[in-house]
Amino acid sequence: MAKNMAQSPFEKTSIDQLAMAKRYSREGVKAGVKAAVVATIATAIPTMASVRMLPWARANLNPTAQALIISTVAGMAYFIVADKTILATARRNSFNQVAHHGARINH
Repeated sequence: MAKNMAQSPFEKTSIDQLAMAKRYSREGVKAGVKAAVVATIATAIPTMASVRMLPWARANLNPTAQALIISTVAGMAYFIVADKTILATARRNSFNQVAHHGARINH
């Protein structure tokens, strides 16, 4: 019986929205990983240089502290950039839907 029923517009919309959400998430992950790599390099170089050159850093920043500094910055960069990318993509798409469908918004 369910096979003969036509697919409602709400079901199609929710499937389309799930596909778009998946795509936005992938874009956010890619952007986040790129930002994390850049942040890791940008943090590792000065951290390692300071441990070699500054007596205070040599005495107080053991390898665990160095790794914690670098990984914290990389993690923050990942989550901030991924979140901003997902939100920007979703916002851009919502504006495109409004422009495409006129002033009507599908709920």
